[in-house]
Amino acid sequence: MSSAPSLAAVASTDWKRQENGSKHHTAQYPGKELVVRRGLPFTVTVAFRGAPPAASSLKFTVERGATSALQAKTRQTFGVSGTPPSGSWGASQASATSSSATFSVTSPATAAIGRYQLSLKSGGGSSSLGTFVLLFNPWLSGDDVFMPKDAEREEYVLSEFGVVFAGSASRISNFGWNFGQFQDDILDICLSLLDRSLSYRKDSAADLSRRNDPKYVGRVLSAMINSNDDSGVLLGNWSGNYSGGESPSSWSGSVDILRKWKTSGFKPVRYGQCWVFAGVLATVLRCLGIPSRTISNFNSAHDADRTLTVDTYYDTAGNPLNRGVDSVWNFHVWNEGWFARPDLGAKYNGWQILDATPQERSTGIFQCGPASLAAVKEGDVDLDFDAPFVFAEVNADRVTWTYNTTTGETKRLYSETKSIGQQTSTKAVGSYARQDVTSSYKYPEGSTEERNVFNKARQKLNLNAFNAIARLPPKPSVSGQFKVGDTLKVGEDVSLELVLTNEASEQMSVTASMTAWSIVYTGLRVHEVWKKNLEVALGPKEEKRFPITISYAAYEQQLTADNMIRTTALCQVAGGSDAVVEADIALSNPSLSMKVLGPAQVSQKSTVEVTFTNPLSQELKDCVLLAEGSDLLEGKLKIDSPPLKAKETSKLQFQISPSKGGTKQLLVNFSCDRFQDIKAFEMVKVAD
Repeated sequence: MSSAPSLAAVASTDWKRQENGSKHHTAQYPGKELVVRRGLPFTVTVAFRGAPPAASSLKFTVERGATSALQAKTRQTFGVSGTPPSGSWGASQASATSSSATFSVTSPATAAIGRYQLSLKSGGGSSSLGTFVLLFNPWLSGDDVFMPKDAEREEYVLSEFGVVFAGSASRISNFGWNFGQFQDDILDICLSLLDRSLSYRKDSAADLSRRNDPKYVGRVLSAMINSNDDSGVLLGNWSGNYSGGESPSSWSGSVDILRKWKTSGFKPVRYGQCWVFAGVLATVLRCLGIPSRTISNFNSAHDADRTLTVDTYYDTAGNPLNRGVDSVWNFHVWNEGWFARPDLGAKYNGWQILDATPQERSTGIFQCGPASLAAVKEGDVDLDFDAPFVFAEVNADRVTWTYNTTTGETKRLYSETKSIGQQTSTKAVGSYARQDVTSSYKYPEGSTEERNVFNKARQKLNLNAFNAIARLPPKPSVSGQFKVGDTLKVGEDVSLELVLTNEASEQMSVTASMTAWSIVYTGLRVHEVWKKNLEVALGPKEEKRFPITISYAAYEQQLTADNMIRTTALCQVAGGSDAVVEADIALSNPSLSMKVLGPAQVSQKSTVEVTFTNPLSQELKDCVLLAEGSDLLEGKLKIDSPPLKAKETSKLQFQISPSKGGTKQLLVNFSCDRFQDIKAFEMVKVAD
């Protein structure tokens, strides 16, 4: 054998993509570059222009970084030995022929993720073998992201599609989302995200070295998915006006967003809201090997002042006021990533909350997490990172006030402990069912454990012990609620009842100032659509019902894409305490149906038919159908549809041409001048 390879001595490198991809669960990544997971050996065959050198004379080097200085700082050199050392890079020779040698290369389970350059050296000669990408490894027990159950790894790492839950606590809806972590360019874009972060720009060598730590990577990504500090992926917009970009509700997946970010020269994509930020972050986490899922929390608190209470205000006419720094969102979507927390202790391992929606700054920039789910449930809000904010989202107490806009007088009406953090939801493993995970975030509302944890959290934040029930005005003599029908649809009048009950043993006179506003799902009011005053005399213990109708004509021009109306009644009781009655009404869009006509097969075209019926007595204009689906369509398909007459049914057809076999998700989105973003999805089984 020759003594040393020179740069010309290596003829080619066979990265064994199929063999390694199967072993490392990375076969779905496209392209020619090898993608492997840390801590697990991978095989590479090197062909030489002549006889291979002696294994004992060989040394491998791995290095990362775009500059020679970074490559020097990240370089690891290791020889070829019979048994690679544990906990460090190593290589062994598996076999050799007269002109090639096959090596097994092993990375430590704590190696930093990213793109590596692999070189082979002997004596004075050195040859670059090419590059490979190293990812986190949820299949390896020694990796911080290890997830023991195969069904969960399949769901939270390998699945390219899912559903997101939205709406309101009383009317939960869902829509499909195309994560698409194995689509063309996505892995490269995810690595670019890390290389464009503030942390990398500040100290690139330190950033590269810390990419072995999933909690560090997760925190960096929670900042980079929003664009507030770092020209990240998405620009948030909750105004209801989305000119100059795409309505957040128009997106059906992450792939289009990430590609737009890259092709624009890494300019923020307009626009995102919480589920869009969460969908994109889930894609990136899964792509890099961190198990991830989206979480939807209903009646989600935004506690901006770290008091673990949220204050909501109404004027004396019953209008909700955008006053103060706190708010309650109808729902909010964030992520959980699965990894160990050696910085906190083993009992805090497991799901960690990460939130890319820019809400509050953390150490100076808009990022959130990772906060240990176990820490949130137990009220350990003094632990890293951002646990007080997450704790409040699911378990803050709520205080309701009236504010006199003329005199400036503020009056506390009501406090309660149970409404925040309802129906916390995620997709079930292996199905599209909703899994309720509220009990993972807090003890049952009303329980002693829940109150003890709440007060423990306040003490850890050096807040006074807080009792929402103490120091309140007398209990209102009149109680009320809005009763809403089972199904309320966009395009129809909204019918509901205000039910008022006299809790006292004497007659009460009540003035109910009622308003209805179109709102964004964050609770931000957009436009008043209805108002009415009601004078009511209630006998002792009497209940009265008052029917309310809000016409379609009153709200049709004011509704946002969230399809939400907030009704409020400020009930002023003569000689008694005031009360506020409130309901958020989520209106349903008309249904959209889709079916694949005939079997779907790789490289064969199949026809898809989408059916929509105009429920209105007026023509629909500006009709557009969007479709996307990983491995079913190249990019996003847009079809302009002719106007749809009153009560008319439209059948639109398009073709898919699957590129891979297996179960895939096809998503469609129909919009027109009267309805926005009506969505449907269908699972498509593709034969090879």
